[in-house]
Formats: sequence, C-alpha cells, structure tokens
Amino acid sequence: MTRHSLTNWQAVMAEVERRIYTREWKPGQSIPNEADLAIEFGCARVTVNRALQTLASNGLLDRRRKAGTRVALHPISKATLQIPLIRKEIEASKKVYRYHLKLQQIEAAPDWVNARFGLAKDVLLFHVIALHTADNKPYVIEDRWINCIALAEVLSMRFDSISANEWLLQSIPYTHGDIVFRALNASIEQAELLDTKENKALFEIERTTWDHDTALTTVRLVFHAGYQMNTAL
Repeated sequence: MTRHSLTNWQAVMAEVERRIYTREWKPGQSIPNEADLAIEFGCARVTVNRALQTLASNGLLDRRRKAGTRVALHPISKATLQIPLIRKEIEASKKVYRYHLKLQQIEAAPDWVNARFGLAKDVLLFHVIALHTADNKPYVIEDRWINCIALAEVLSMRFDSISANEWLLQSIPYTHGDIVFRALNASIEQAELLDTKENKALFEIERTTWDHDTALTTVRLVFHAGYQMNTAL
C-alpha cells in the first residue's frame, strides 16, 4: 500500500482487516488513533471513523471512550443476515408464489409483544396474519405486530394484495434487528394453515426490527414441516 491510496471507508476497512488477520496488529494491541490513521491513509478522519466503527460492530475491534481502540482479544466476524422478501425467496426456487391474508385488525397485543416494544398493556397495535404458499402448498405463516404509533402510515394500508413483509421492506427504513430461531410443535391453528398434524415439529423465526431505540415491528414466521434454512458465513 502506498500513502494517499485509500479514498473511501471500505478501502480503509479492508486495510485494517488485513493488518488484523495477518497479525501485524495483534489481539489486544492498541492501534493508532483516527487522526494518525487519516494522515497515513491520506483520507478524512470521518472516513477512518466509519471504517473503525464498522469493524467494531463486526467484532474485530474493541473501542472504548477515552481508552482508544484495540484489536479484540478474540477477533471474529459476526454473522450478518438479511431480511428476506418471502415472495422472492419462493420465486427463486422456481415455484409459483401466492399470498393469503387471514387477519388484519388493530387490537391489544399479548404481553410478550408489549414487553418487546416497551409499551403499556392498553396500547393498540396493528396485527396481521397471512399465509404464503409455494405451488399452492403452505410455505410459511406470517404472524406480525406493527407499532402503529411509530408507523402511523400503516393505518391506511390494506394487506390483501401485498404482504406486510413486502410493504415494510420496500417502504420503511430500519437501523437494526434481532432474531430468535426456535423449534416448536404445531398448534391446532398452525397445523390447519400449514396442512400438517397438530404437534408436528416446525421451525420458527422470531424477528424484531428497530429504528434506533424504537421497535417498528415484530413477526413470528412459522414454516412448513421439513423447511430447511440455508445461509452462508
């Protein structure tokens, strides 16, 4: 690398990653401050800041106020998952996608949703239940709660032709999310929608997306029996 050769934060990030993985900067070692790195790389300090913040979020750096930045003692990259568009996921498998709205109403949410959103029990939220199918076979149940205080525009939506999954991904920006994966036994209602037997083992993804400190939506996706999730590191 030559001086003045790094002009964007991705290039700075790549160079810092190289130094970490080659042990030029060893685990636990302090790295130069942002001002010095900006001079070395020939870029703005804000460019260095963005690169280092991203690497800290990915688990490679440990940044502490007034203590500087160190290489993490156990530097690993965190896995990152993208929120899939269910329609495209089904169509990518060369199957015909269909969407069936089962419920859309404003109602009091269960305690677990209120706790997740940090809202009082008497607050009303937007509830949507839908079934997505592939080649006319049940694929996944989408059981979703939307924070209509934060997303007032949802009150004018009808999800009979477009899913809440698709509308949110197309229209509503978010900053981050959290995901829980679990196995469960099919309830009577789930078994009926997914055309399977009660207590059949199923796979569920519970996902909440946020705009900084505000929960926007939480959804439980219950997939058909035998569903297999594929991803990459």
